[in-house]
Amino acid sequence: MDKYACPCGYVYDPAEGDPDHGVNPGTAFEDLPADWTCPVCGAPKDIFEKAA
Repeated sequence: MDKYACPCGYVYDPAEGDPDHGVNPGTAFEDLPADWTCPVCGAPKDIFEKAA
């Protein structure tokens, strides 16, 4: 599964998920809820880009 980066520098890693915000490890970026936002800056998921 691919990692995705926010412009603020946060990288969403599907292997880790975002358990502090109800996202279990193993959740692909594409499967995140539509209203999920960056846990660091609050940016919407549509501005994330696939990490290199």
